[in-house]
Amino acid sequence: MTLLAALFSHYRRHPMQLLALAALIVLATMLWTGVHHLTSQARASLDRSELAVAERRQVTRADGKPVSVQDFVELRRAGLCVMPWLEVATPETGRVVGLDPLAAGCFESSPGEDRPWRGELDGAPFVDIREAAGLAKQHWSELSLLVSGADSDAGLPSGYRVEPFTVGPDSGELGESFLLNMDALGVLVLLITALLLRSVYLLGLAQRRESFALLHRFGVPGGRINRLLMLEIMLLALVCIVPGVWLGRWLATGLGTGFGQALEGLFDRPLYAGQKGGWLVPVVTMLVVVLVACLADFLRPLARGLSMGSRWQGGFLMLCLLAGIGLSVWAPALVWLFVAVAVVFVASGILAPLLIARLADWRASREADPLSRWRHRELSVLARRLALPLVALQFAMAMVLAVQALVTTFESTFDRWLAQRLEADFYIEVPEGVDAGLAVDWLAEQPKLVSSGVWHRVVRGQATVMEPGGEPGPVVDVFALGPIGPLVTGWQLFESTGAPWQKLAAGQGLMVNEQLARRRGLAVGDLLSLKLGNQVGDFPILAVYPDYGRPAGEVLINVSMLPTDFEAGFQSLSVSPGNLPIDTIASGLKQVWAVEQLTVRDNRAIEALASAIFDQTFLLTRAMTILTLILATIALMMMGWVFFSTRAWYFRLLVVWGLSPRQAAVQLTRLSLSLTSAIALLALPLGIWLTWVLVHRINPLAFGWSLPMAVYPRFWLELGVLSLLVGLGIALLMRRQLTSPVLAPESASALSGGER
Repeated sequence: MTLLAALFSHYRRHPMQLLALAALIVLATMLWTGVHHLTSQARASLDRSELAVAERRQVTRADGKPVSVQDFVELRRAGLCVMPWLEVATPETGRVVGLDPLAAGCFESSPGEDRPWRGELDGAPFVDIREAAGLAKQHWSELSLLVSGADSDAGLPSGYRVEPFTVGPDSGELGESFLLNMDALGVLVLLITALLLRSVYLLGLAQRRESFALLHRFGVPGGRINRLLMLEIMLLALVCIVPGVWLGRWLATGLGTGFGQALEGLFDRPLYAGQKGGWLVPVVTMLVVVLVACLADFLRPLARGLSMGSRWQGGFLMLCLLAGIGLSVWAPALVWLFVAVAVVFVASGILAPLLIARLADWRASREADPLSRWRHRELSVLARRLALPLVALQFAMAMVLAVQALVTTFESTFDRWLAQRLEADFYIEVPEGVDAGLAVDWLAEQPKLVSSGVWHRVVRGQATVMEPGGEPGPVVDVFALGPIGPLVTGWQLFESTGAPWQKLAAGQGLMVNEQLARRRGLAVGDLLSLKLGNQVGDFPILAVYPDYGRPAGEVLINVSMLPTDFEAGFQSLSVSPGNLPIDTIASGLKQVWAVEQLTVRDNRAIEALASAIFDQTFLLTRAMTILTLILATIALMMMGWVFFSTRAWYFRLLVVWGLSPRQAAVQLTRLSLSLTSAIALLALPLGIWLTWVLVHRINPLAFGWSLPMAVYPRFWLELGVLSLLVGLGIALLMRRQLTSPVLAPESASALSGGER
């Protein structure tokens, strides 16, 4: 028999061991690739969503008249890349947008420009421009001409100008924060995968310990054996990783189908068409993880340390845990925060099996019933022997808790933020060069609007924060409203004085967003020195309000407090007309301002479109949660079955000692349920802490604003039920093992000796 045949004969004697290792590599690769693929697609989807609500450029007439088909023809003949965008408001289907796919083709030739259209014109809400033009004959419509960024700076014919074009609010850094958190959780998935692979591989080494010793007696150097083991795991990894990557991409594709229905509306690029994502990153990443997990000898002392249970070890680890938690609270920078997270995870991962073992020993010492005492002692042994897979399960459950809370928090935050920004039914842009005060007076004189509707004027600009010494400080955005009414009084406030909106309406102060409050150390009641126009004043801070997605500092002020020399960068009207038709309001404002064209946006259609797009993005992250649950469940059942099987011969002694097979099965069921329930309980505080770090520490340090912290006990209960089901599954598998004798117990956590 050759050396290779002798070394690998272990797998002929234990084919299930090879199958378990191969299956775990394939499963781990599939799940991590699925998570990685979905995270990448979530990033691309969020980018698409940003494009859907972000500002683009449009060509308008310099004389203020609305653009027409003739203008489109003239601009195209002049060599400009423009595309018609025809919005039609119909009572049956709401807002529809007519697009010309042929005209959109020129956007692809512009460097760095996204093609505005390459999807299906299915009426949700995009249709062919010919159909939209037919609808425009009976309903309100507005034609815009989108222009490529490459053509918006030069070559514009006389009589035209370029202006911003947007259909909704920009989500800003909300998406960046979301993706940063998802990337951090993806690293945890890799860690869980490495722990599971390590535990299976160490089990194989323990089972082959006698074979290695025999080969060494026959003169085979230990270094040669190690090199052959490296070759073995390399070949196994290559054979298993490639199909695992393919399965992961296929799984992600299946979970992501339907996402394009929301994204094919604006600036489409099919999300999963053609599987264009690369294979190199998943293959190389998983290959490195497999090699490090299986061949890193420095992990062996850690594994042995998990089973030693020294008296001083628990106290030292507890100090490390408390130090990590303290550092996470007071960390001044992201680097230190990530160090704190690493310290907490390492300490809690080592403490968890030690804590279970010591509590089981403590209970055993106080039990009078011999069978109960045996069960607790056996639980202590299994907690030490199953240290690595138990830690992997703990991390997996903690990550699932954090992902679920994070996704739910982001979803509710975005919905709330979008609702407050689009509280009014319609948005009317104030044309340049007109007096907005005329519109304010006209709206105030409409009886139907006064009795059944609400409205306010919006003025945006910039102001300068003055330093204590009178020197100019940073420039902040100004968000001026008037009159202050129900459209804004329902906004969430982090902190405020009594009756803040009434005081704002009376001009007794201003409000600041969270970003400005954090950067300047401002609190309610402080005075903020602000230069508006050429006037400097000290304004009391009435409230601090959340402004999700905005990196810039902002002040909210009553429009009546603006000086006459304040330079407004943009003005608009937000109107909920009540019983007064919006067409009547639009016609009246056109007469007041003496303009032929007026931009009116249906905020409800914009909100529905943006919500549908972002809901699909959050659906992908929920799919990540499902994948992680699959990882936690299947991996634990596989590992629990394998490790329990190594002691099946010992459990069969229960029958020898006088228990019936049914009674022995009940004891195994109680044992497996105790083990999975204990680790689920220990994963709960770790998951809550990780959620707090993600929403309350990472966001403020990285972006200057925080998310609301929420807990979901119902999901805790679901994870508890899952852990019980896993324990029952392991127990059912072990009942079948009782009829098959096993020669000797092995442990993946101890490579020498045995523990009875």
